[in-house]
Amino acid sequence: MPDLEQLPVTRKTLETLPAPPLDPAEVELNPFARRTARQFRDKSISPRMLTGLLRMVEIALIAMSGFVGYLAYVGYGPGTLETYVTLILAGSVLCSLTLQVAQAYQFSTLRTLGQQGLRVAAGLSGTLAVIAVALFFMKAQHDVSRMWLGIWMASSAAVLFGARLLLRARLRSWRRNGILERRAVIVGGGASAESLIRSLEAQPDSDIRVCGIFDDRGDRRSPPMVAGYHKLGTIRQLVEFARLAEIDMLIVTLPLSAEKRVLSLLKELWVLPLDIHLSAQSSQIRLLPRSYSYIGEVPLLDVFDRPLDEWDAVAKRAFDIVFASISLVLAAPLMLATAIAIKLDTRGPVIFRQKRHGFNNRIINVYKFRSLKHEQSDPSAAKIVTKGDNRVTRVGKFIRKSSIDELPQLVNVLRGELSLVGPRPHAVRAISSQNQTFVDIVDGYFGRHKVKPGITGWAQIKGWRGEIDEPEKLKHRFEHDLVYIENWSLLLDFYILVATPFSLLRSKNAY
Repeated sequence: MPDLEQLPVTRKTLETLPAPPLDPAEVELNPFARRTARQFRDKSISPRMLTGLLRMVEIALIAMSGFVGYLAYVGYGPGTLETYVTLILAGSVLCSLTLQVAQAYQFSTLRTLGQQGLRVAAGLSGTLAVIAVALFFMKAQHDVSRMWLGIWMASSAAVLFGARLLLRARLRSWRRNGILERRAVIVGGGASAESLIRSLEAQPDSDIRVCGIFDDRGDRRSPPMVAGYHKLGTIRQLVEFARLAEIDMLIVTLPLSAEKRVLSLLKELWVLPLDIHLSAQSSQIRLLPRSYSYIGEVPLLDVFDRPLDEWDAVAKRAFDIVFASISLVLAAPLMLATAIAIKLDTRGPVIFRQKRHGFNNRIINVYKFRSLKHEQSDPSAAKIVTKGDNRVTRVGKFIRKSSIDELPQLVNVLRGELSLVGPRPHAVRAISSQNQTFVDIVDGYFGRHKVKPGITGWAQIKGWRGEIDEPEKLKHRFEHDLVYIENWSLLLDFYILVATPFSLLRSKNAY
């Protein structure tokens, strides 16, 4: 049996298993699976994300109602503005909390008109009561207009109910068009998969959409269709499928007693930036309730969580946009001077484009200032740049050493292809000085693509940048990348950004 006390399974556990026999990038999907993947190319939004956005919008609407009421009834005055602004901001956040307590943000509530009215009214009534009690104990009840409080709550009720009516009108079409759902792939077919699918479909207001089934077993042991869903391919084909389609989770239906088989599957699947669960529905093993997560009443065991959940990804994207925009403005004079120097030094274009591995192993075009001679620019990275390489131009030596050649990648960041901080994107066919591919050197190499690659990263500020002339250097870089992924935070991103200029001063391996 797997060590269930140590779920989610650690990467160290999987390292003891043999490596998958094939590079996932070399696996081809069958035509039907490829067509199915195309149906799920557009991103969806989960109910959790939707309710979070609704909460933010409603806080803004409540605050707006308070300010409008203040200006219309109380009137602007230097002596009252600070008091009312503080009360409006605190009351808006408080109202969101009381609506949460009243269960006004439950997805089932959003679909029911009557319940929404009752719960919004309960939340606003609770807010008014808390504000009234707080003003009384602070002896500030005479500083705030009671009529304004009534107008604020009444107008907030009207605005919130109107916004929820508009949202309710859109929910059905969003679900029908696949915008509002969580997409799941079932790993393992047969009776266990059928039982799981039937249970998921039986959940009221379920947001789970099963996209297909993948199983290594032949049709005799794993039928080509289960509960109306096609078996789309093998496990290694699933890895490719998950890179073409926008999938949220994998659910493994193999029995927990098949320890070696389960761990072997996880060895191949952990490289994907998805939530991975084991179905506990048909298991005879019973654990403590806190060991499970649930989709409705369907029990699951969490094995791997995606590195950045929905709101983490939003926060990181906002961080990237703000700091990349500022950096691009500040670096504009240096970038202009670099472009002129390159043009004066050698013939050819200023910007060099190279195909590299991006998020989830997808191919992206990364921009750099050209540092090699134009006729020897090597866009496929067939030959690694080494010390004293005669392909590097005079300007190129300086901009590579100082990493100025990376500045155009700020555009990649604004386009959403790169992040400011993350594992460095390697060329698609990158090799070491010993002509070994990176996939051959590092077991599970594609696991570093579970987040967007970055212009700088944890490995770079720790000195692991530049030429890969020894396999151990790539392994150290890989380990640092995984440490970053597993410990990500906005504070860590900020620290790496600040530390990057200092790390460049002591860099010895960039040529």
